[in-house]
This record gives sequence, structure tokens and C-alpha cells, in this order.
Amino acid sequence: MVAPLKVGIAGLGTVGSAVVRLIEQQGRALSARCGRGVRVVAVAARSKTRKRDLDLRGIAWAKDALALANDPDIDCFVELMGGSDDPARSAIEAALKSGKPVVTANKALIAKHGLRLAALAEQHGGALNYEAAVGAAIPVIKTLREGLTGTTINRVYGILNGTCNYILTRMEREGLSFAECLKEAQRLGYAEADPSFDIDGHDTAQKLSILASLAFGTRVAQSSVYVEGISSIAPEDLRAAEELGYRVKLLGVAVRTAKGIEQRVHPTMVPKASSIAQVMGVTNAVTIDGEGIPPITLVGPGAGGAATASAVVADIADVACGIRALPFGRPAEQLLATTKAPMERHEGGYYIRLMARDFAGTAATIATRLAEQKISIESIVQRHPNGKLDMTESSKPAAPVPVILITYATSEDAVHRALQAVRADKVITGRPQVIRIEKN
Repeated sequence: MVAPLKVGIAGLGTVGSAVVRLIEQQGRALSARCGRGVRVVAVAARSKTRKRDLDLRGIAWAKDALALANDPDIDCFVELMGGSDDPARSAIEAALKSGKPVVTANKALIAKHGLRLAALAEQHGGALNYEAAVGAAIPVIKTLREGLTGTTINRVYGILNGTCNYILTRMEREGLSFAECLKEAQRLGYAEADPSFDIDGHDTAQKLSILASLAFGTRVAQSSVYVEGISSIAPEDLRAAEELGYRVKLLGVAVRTAKGIEQRVHPTMVPKASSIAQVMGVTNAVTIDGEGIPPITLVGPGAGGAATASAVVADIADVACGIRALPFGRPAEQLLATTKAPMERHEGGYYIRLMARDFAGTAATIATRLAEQKISIESIVQRHPNGKLDMTESSKPAAPVPVILITYATSEDAVHRALQAVRADKVITGRPQVIRIEKN
């Protein structure tokens, strides 16, 4: 009989508690699948006296996470405390240096210190498993690292933050403002009291930097990701997108270009017929474009105790089975350095909403400035007072009129130069709204 895998868990919050329960519930199934049992034998948490819906009888309590990581009586160290630095970092490093396999759901730590941790795992013969760090129950890490090793990846993109997707879904379906939807998301527990990390795009950027490393063999570097949040999105943008055949999503996009790997997070218009456009509410999704295969889209719950615990336990099961993959799919020393791609070089289609003054020659002035930058227009539409989009100019209200432009592929720099000239001409009021378009 093979001895059971003895697991130590640091962190007994929502996810940690769910992992303990799931291992208990799936005990027989794990033994059958792994060829050995899996047992939680020790834990560490901030408070030993806090009430938890767990039976921890027979499970040892370590003084702290570092003591647990150094405990010779555990075979696998599971870190579920969170945070990009200590105590999580020190504890994981200690476990790896002792040769223990590590399982974590800590995206912030992997995004910041993933390269060093991967090198330690390789040096000391341990494993570093982090499936739950991106997309929770969506198996995107294993798909990129192991399932598609024979495929050249050209682009990976997705909805990686449920809070933002929930807000945009409610805004679209109910015509509510961003502020109203954010308040509701906070009431329901989908958004934090300080939601800036989510709504400003930083959570998505951390996850994208991890996916880009796996897809393209680059060093994990959140600083290489261009980041833009969703707070500027207005209900009128979502209505226009709907009528133009698009839907607005906060996407994380990493793409191979002739100029290098471009990593960006920003609100994006996607065709309504695309798989990613169908993903609503708090659900996450990742699409992978590879050479010689149709796009692969993985959809599922991207957060929550049960979903995250599912991925954590799957990683623990790999340890029990003796499966050990290189943390980023190739040796850490071979991962390539990457720099932040200037968004001015980005090329693609654009949605532009302008508040045009009701002056003679306004439309001609806007068209001239765009033409000067060699920007071709796919469509120009004007929203009349009745709220409908129309291709005509039959209505000429005295107040500024919303004018929406959809461009063919052009450069970001050209768009900025054209709009700067239009503003200088004083034929529009306010700040133009610009949303990038991502085709299938």
C-alpha cells in the first residue's frame, strides 16, 4: 500500500475551508484516481479559535505558515493566504527549498515572484502548481502548459474578472449607470468595499501576465501589461454596441505580433456572435488561438470558494499521482524578458463616440482630420433625440449631437492624433470616448 499524501494547508478562509471539506468528501475518489490517499494532517491560520464549519479533530495546528512549510511531517504545502509578499512568499520559498511540492491559488504572488519561485522548484526538484490562480475552476493553466505543448499560440484573451463582467452585464441589460451597478455588486459581495483593484483592471492584468508567460514563454511581468479599467463606460456606449452588433467586455489580451508580445487590459468591443460575447454575469472565459486549430474557449466560474477549491484539489491530486510539470512549461532560465508594448503601436478597429457641435462643416472637419491620419471609416452613425441610431443627418438639434464612428484597422497613434486635431478645431465638446474592437 502506498502511504497517503500528507497535506498541510496555510489559510483557512473561504477557499482553505472549502479545500478541507472537498478532500474529506472526495476521499475515496481521490484514492481511486491517484493510487494513494490524500489527507490533511496540519493547518495554519491567523485564528485557531475562529468558528469554522469544519471538523479539524486529529489535524495538527502549526504556529504559522513558515513553521508549517518546514514541517517534515507534511508531503505537500498548500498556500491559501493570499498576498504578493510575506508571509506567503517566505513560506512557499521554504517549502520549495526543502523539496516539497507547493500548491497555491495566489495570483498576486505568481505574477510578482513567479520566475524566482519556478527556479526554486526546478532547482530543488519540487512542483509549483497554481491552477486556481487564474480562472478558478477553468483549467486554463493545464491547457496552456500541458494540453497545447505541440501548438504555437498566437493569441490568448479573455474575461478574467467576474466583478467587471457582472457590472457590464447589468449596465447592458438594465440600462443602469456604472455607479449604480458597482453599488449593487458591492451589496451582493461581488465587489470589494474598495473595488479599484478589480474595476481599474489590475486583477485582470495579474492573471494575463501569467497566461502570457505560459502561452509565449515570456517572464511573468505585470509591469509589461497596458491597463485600462471600465469606469469610463457609459450606458450609451453599450446601447450603441448592441445596435452595431457588438458587446463591451473588459478583456485581457496577449498577442504575438511582428513587434513582440503585446499584453493589454481594457474595455473591448467584441462581435455579439463570438463565444466570448455570450459570457455574462460573474462568469469568466478564456479563448486560445493556436496555429492549425480553431479557437478554443474555456468558460466557467472564475471565483468563489467551491470553484477555487476544485482547482486546488486537482493540483493536489497531480502531486499525489507524481505528476510534475515545469511551472511555466519550460525551464525558468529560458523564459524571455519582455517589455511593455507601447499602445501607440497597437493596430485594430476602433469605436469612437464624439459629441459634435451643431455647426455647418462639423462633419466635414471630422472626416478631414481622420483622412489626414489615413483612417478609413467603416460607418458613421448619429443618435437622434429619439435614441435610435441612424445613418442620416435629417435631425439637426441645436445641442451637441452624439456621433459614432467605427473605423477599419488603424494604429492607436493615428486615432489619438486625429482626435487631438478635432478637439483643437473645437467642433466637439467633452472628451471623445474610444473603445478598441477585437475581432474573432
